[in-house]
Amino acid sequence: MPVPSIYESGSFRDRSGRVFYDHGQVYRALGTEGFADWSAVAQRPFVQKSMKSGSLVRTETTAGVNAPLSDFQCEAVLKHDVVPVVTWPFEWSFSMLRSAALLTLDLMLDALQEDAILKDGTPYNVQFIGACPTWIDTGSILPLRPGQIWDGYRQFCQMFLYPLMLQSWKNVDFQPWLRGSLEGISPREFSSLLSMRDMFRRGAVSHVWLHAKLQGQNAAKPKLADSIKASGFSRDMIISNVQGLRRIVEHLTWKADKSTWSDYDKSSTPVQRDAAIKEQFIAEVCRSRTTQLMNDASKTWKTVWDLGCNQGRYARLAAQHAEAVLAIDSDHLTIDRLFRTLNAEGNRTITPMVCNLADPSPSLGWRLQERRSLEQRSKPELVFCLALIHHLVIGSNLLLADVISWLASLKSTVVLEYVDRKDAQVQQLLANREDVFSDYSIEAFRAHVDRSFTVIKELPLADGTRSLFWLQPRI
Repeated sequence: MPVPSIYESGSFRDRSGRVFYDHGQVYRALGTEGFADWSAVAQRPFVQKSMKSGSLVRTETTAGVNAPLSDFQCEAVLKHDVVPVVTWPFEWSFSMLRSAALLTLDLMLDALQEDAILKDGTPYNVQFIGACPTWIDTGSILPLRPGQIWDGYRQFCQMFLYPLMLQSWKNVDFQPWLRGSLEGISPREFSSLLSMRDMFRRGAVSHVWLHAKLQGQNAAKPKLADSIKASGFSRDMIISNVQGLRRIVEHLTWKADKSTWSDYDKSSTPVQRDAAIKEQFIAEVCRSRTTQLMNDASKTWKTVWDLGCNQGRYARLAAQHAEAVLAIDSDHLTIDRLFRTLNAEGNRTITPMVCNLADPSPSLGWRLQERRSLEQRSKPELVFCLALIHHLVIGSNLLLADVISWLASLKSTVVLEYVDRKDAQVQQLLANREDVFSDYSIEAFRAHVDRSFTVIKELPLADGTRSLFWLQPRI
């Protein structure tokens, strides 16, 4: 939970408003211009409808809260609903980014119909409540002024459209590109990746090739914008452009049909053999806090991380007892399928996330504070680490002691499945490489665990090479 009255360092780029936290609540301080803009749009039907549906974060003007900002002239303070878990676009799957893009375009069209506009087109203005996208930047909703152009168009192309096209047209994961640059993929960069055949695809000429040609005219950009306004640029022109973008995004698909782990939950022998007993074990852990709270049936875990979640079998169990579950896996296709299922259900508890724990998202941006690392954004109370530790140690060359130390640093209850080196999957990992993993043994595992955790319960599984551990961090 954020400490009282702390400024959100990632919000400094918006000169009209600043986000801050106070006792676990989220607020937005508005300057004179920002408050005037919000006052002009706040009661419009599309804003109220969007907040009611959940596509726009619920927001209200509040009093009695002081913004912790000495360098900002605060005119008013808004209070937002809290987003349980913050994720970044480079941690999303294709379908997550696509749903966020469609949300942006739909909100833009609704705004234009009521003479308003979104000044931005960045996916960082979208967060997921479970698997449901929500626009969180109320400060970017402005009244539409005569002759105004959509300043966020280029941003939308670089951070939504091109990454989606890259995945759809080239089957190249977009996450490293968005992680590598917070500005996204430039028109010139993306244009250079396209073949002649790609130029016949919908949107390639109008939104990529022409955009790349104009990129070299940056010096004249202010004059170009002024000339567009002077020529009588209209709301209908923006609507036509946004509608065209929506048609393009709606038809972009990613046709990958198989990956390393996408069918694991259905075809794996350990899953089929051990699933029922693991579910019972995890359910017992999840219910343990309810028991401690005198059988209170409310959500008793604030945040749960399911590391290596695959298709979310155990994340769903946790969701019955938790306010928020972060379902993490490095396999893009697996997470994409999980998201599509959860989104279709309208699930508002489980948020999927593409993340390689051996190469996690670092802190990025100005002074490494704009986009913070996962551990700075989320503090789990319960962590699942099931059939994962051998992949981290043997598959990714991490040290066993380091993995246990990292889990201990989370200060969370941990459910861990230890997979012995005699296990068939470990033998498969070792099949084509030298076995230099002398630190990976049950004796070493127990020794590292005993230094940082209390073992509440241990349960050997049927084949004798796997065991479940319920671990409580030492105070």
